[in-house]
Amino acid sequence: MQGGAGETRLSTKLYYGFGAVAFGVKQNGFAFFLLMYYNQVLGLPEKWVGLAIMVALMFDAVSDPIVGSLSDRFHSRWGRRHPFMYLSILPIGISYFYLWNPPAGLTPEQLFLHLIVLAVVVRLFITFFEIPNTSLISELTDDYDDRTAMMGFRYFFGWWGGLSMSLLAYGLLLRPTIDYPVGVLNPDGYRTLGLVAACAIVVSILVSSLGTHRNIPHLKQPPPKRPFGVMPALREMKETLSNRSFMILFVSGIFSAMAAGLSAGLNIYFVTYFWELTSIQIFFVVMTGFLSAVLALVFAPRLSARIGKKPAAVTVIFSAILFGPVPIVLRLLDVLPPNGSPPLLLALMVFQTFEVALVISSSILVSAMVADVVEESELSTGRRSEGVFFAGLSLVGKAVAGIGVMLSTVILSVIGFPQDAQPGAVDPQIMRNLAILFVPVLSSLYLISAVLVSAFRISKASHEEHLQKLAGDSARVASGPP
Repeated sequence: MQGGAGETRLSTKLYYGFGAVAFGVKQNGFAFFLLMYYNQVLGLPEKWVGLAIMVALMFDAVSDPIVGSLSDRFHSRWGRRHPFMYLSILPIGISYFYLWNPPAGLTPEQLFLHLIVLAVVVRLFITFFEIPNTSLISELTDDYDDRTAMMGFRYFFGWWGGLSMSLLAYGLLLRPTIDYPVGVLNPDGYRTLGLVAACAIVVSILVSSLGTHRNIPHLKQPPPKRPFGVMPALREMKETLSNRSFMILFVSGIFSAMAAGLSAGLNIYFVTYFWELTSIQIFFVVMTGFLSAVLALVFAPRLSARIGKKPAAVTVIFSAILFGPVPIVLRLLDVLPPNGSPPLLLALMVFQTFEVALVISSSILVSAMVADVVEESELSTGRRSEGVFFAGLSLVGKAVAGIGVMLSTVILSVIGFPQDAQPGAVDPQIMRNLAILFVPVLSSLYLISAVLVSAFRISKASHEEHLQKLAGDSARVASGPP
């Protein structure tokens, strides 16, 4: 298919989307298991784990925009994006495995250093794949609605990849044993999870890279080669990222990513200590995410085609704000059935299905909106900067979600959550305080995000106008001077 020539083939959408499995698996581990593993299992204080994650994020703040800018201007016989994608395969697989398999006998200080180094390496090389791979969307199609559909496949595979790791963890690996009666505290399960996840990441990157390789001749060409200068490159990045439409999404993404990171960081504490679910019950709750991803894959593109991306995004974010905290509020009001009962498990599964579907839908729509910023920016700067834009989006998703995880450690510290806690043995007032702090903070973050998205200005009509202007500019350049 010619890059930017309308709707893409289904096979291309599948190969493009399948690449998100790598990020989904990595993000699932960092968001849901890393804090619990290094804190409750390996014994690092939660503040140390949060600090290690923040140090890794400082490197992301530098590497993400650099990789995005380099992939925008890179010249090779394999195009702009694919060399970076292929380069990431082995380093990300090896580093992710060792993140979950630290050498035995490390002192707390050595374990802290191990966590920092491996977290930095994992994040760096996931950037080498994720940013160039995501950026392909603006080159594979310029169709307003087709971009939403393509991004739908990306989030579908990303969520299925991450959820598969969760199901594997809760259903098979993090099992209770004689030595570890609480399954989520079983260190052997985390080590095996690291191996399986590393293999899944490698397969995802390889399949997506090879599957989209055939499109290279039809993708956008890089700008002419010129000597690289740090200051000119920084000026170009500043000019690109100052685009008003992108800045709206960027700042909105800061708050939504903080909310997502907060929710992910505390999720395992809620299911283990607040709801007191067993490993098999957690398995069933997590399993609902597969249905959520399917619902979002169908719902987000259809809602976008009917009312436009911005109104659709605002609608689903506000719906998530109203719907998401309901189970916790009902528990605080003592309305829900008691912990351990089948009716409670069923209620949690239903609420989880629709809440996660709304969250995925909002992510699909906002990411597709970023793709539409590319042509608006090209009109004003004369450059296509897909890599820089998606680097900014990626940086928000990774860095600020990490701040959300850090915020979760602060909340745990404020309420005095105990070390080596056992389900059912935590002071009920501590769990009540956790819920009372969590709900308003999470809702406020999502509310700010929704208000900001409402200021986005690119519609389907204005996007098509941008394409027409760019086509006219190309035709004038091709015809030469009069």
